[in-house]
Amino acid sequence: MRRKSTMKISHVGVDIAKSVFQIHAADRLGKALWRVKLSRSQWIDKLCEKVPATAVIAMESCAGAHHWARVLQARGYTVRLIDARFVKPYVKSNKNDRADAEAICEALTRPGMRFVTPKSVA
Repeated sequence: MRRKSTMKISHVGVDIAKSVFQIHAADRLGKALWRVKLSRSQWIDKLCEKVPATAVIAMESCAGAHHWARVLQARGYTVRLIDARFVKPYVKSNKNDRADAEAICEALTRPGMRFVTPKSVA
């Protein structure tokens, strides 16, 4: 039964920190389905295990986000990077990684949101 609910995930917000990644996954209606804090070494594998390839993954735009966007795109995901200035209005509570991941997920669903194109290595 648990596996069935994770297949409803349609968008994911990822907050990137130095050694910890906070993930907030929601369905198309915005209902939170999966919230987890993962280490740098395990986050990609756990994300690919839980999140279907049809889901859109969003992160705040930074140097590290461009690298992770390329990694996720290589695994078949659609990745959107959002400038931090556009995420800030969606933070509902205290400034922490969990609230940031939720705000990124919320900002992803807004019509008219402007995204940053992931940069290539070359």
